[in-house]
Amino acid sequence: MAVANQPKKPQAKSGRKLSDAGGTRRRTGSEDSKTRATLIDVTERLMLRDGYAAVTSRRVAVEAGVTAPLVHYYFPSLDDLFVAVLRRRAEQQVVRQARLLAGEEPLRALWAFNTDRKSARFLTEFIGLANHRKSIRGEISAYAERFRAIELAAIEAAVADGRIDLGGLSPAGILVLLSTSSRGLVNEEAIGMSTGHEEVHALVEQLLARAEGRT
Repeated sequence: MAVANQPKKPQAKSGRKLSDAGGTRRRTGSEDSKTRATLIDVTERLMLRDGYAAVTSRRVAVEAGVTAPLVHYYFPSLDDLFVAVLRRRAEQQVVRQARLLAGEEPLRALWAFNTDRKSARFLTEFIGLANHRKSIRGEISAYAERFRAIELAAIEAAVADGRIDLGGLSPAGILVLLSTSSRGLVNEEAIGMSTGHEEVHALVEQLLARAEGRT
């Protein structure tokens, strides 16, 4: 299935030349540098621990044990750093998602994938960030469409080969229902809400068991 707006994976280079606001060409650090990877690690950790608002070039530098100018050598702007964090995590999740959806219970795997609290927290931080930064919004949208296309293809394949039976229901409709409800539950749990959650989990379990032929 073709995927619209699929982000291009960056190619490893010894260095990149970018233009600043004045049009001056400047060199940035290698994309396969260990220092660059460490800066991404630190930024991701800060976002999960303290939220995206806590991420500054100075804070990242202190946590990574480097100087602020070195952070800007690898990432001329914070947007560049945030995009790098998002792309790395998203590519890792694409691999994990494909492995889970290839199994005998793709709907159950989808539910588990979307109720992972750490992943949900990461996505929530980036959605909040996207409300203020258009470059992040575009990246999230492109990856979200890519994920959904992979998920839909997996569910359609499972219906076609008999692994699941949706009883004529729309695979796309079931996909969106499971994806949005799972994330909604995780987000509510994060702020301490729980009313109706057990009932929703029980309802989803009934749906999954029926689709998998367990009832």
